[in-house]
Amino acid sequence: MIPEPPEALRDHVAAVRAGTVSAADVLEAVLARIEAIDPGLNAYHEVFAEEARAAAARVDRAVAAGEDPGPLAGALVAVKDNLATLAGRTTCSSRMLESWRSPFEATCVERIRAAGGIVIGKTNLDEFAMGSSGEHCAWGPVRNPHDPTRVPGGSSAGSAAAVAAGLCHAALGSDTGGSIRQPAAFCGCVGLKPSHGAVSRHGLVAFGSSLDQVGPLARTVGDAAAMFG
Repeated sequence: MIPEPPEALRDHVAAVRAGTVSAADVLEAVLARIEAIDPGLNAYHEVFAEEARAAAARVDRAVAAGEDPGPLAGALVAVKDNLATLAGRTTCSSRMLESWRSPFEATCVERIRAAGGIVIGKTNLDEFAMGSSGEHCAWGPVRNPHDPTRVPGGSSAGSAAAVAAGLCHAALGSDTGGSIRQPAAFCGCVGLKPSHGAVSRHGLVAFGSSLDQVGPLARTVGDAAAMFG
């Protein structure tokens, strides 16, 4: 039986912070959902199961100790694979970088972790973010979760598909000429391209530096606002 999609990000965070929901339990349900659903979608390039379990345990320990676990406590966040992470690889969905591991982490990813968010994995994209359909990933196309015969949009294809399919609470994408907003529209979720300079681009593999922005994809406007904050 496939687990149900997780609650919306803000509801989940409130429950984790109140101690009525375990971040670890929700993580296990989402990992099982990814295992069941993602082979047909190809939203994720890499899933960080063990790293995510360790992070969820830290959040639950903080709550049990009466400590503040952060404003994104236990939120499961997928990261577009053109953003540098210490966990796993940063490939931009290209064979050119299929073995490359970053020696540092993107500032936006560091901030998600510092806020108590849990990076659950890296999502597929059109190679080097140069595409608008999600069909041009080195490891195969991403499918639209509402209709796998249709494209999810791009280039943040995997991030939008993962959010829409309930395979994370929210995701990070990048937008140069529509690469967050268009797949959000195709997949029926919320995508925000912030104003230039509002979110650090440190650790984003550049496409067009004067136009590139990192932004959130989420199920609701409120969840996108929480991620942006």
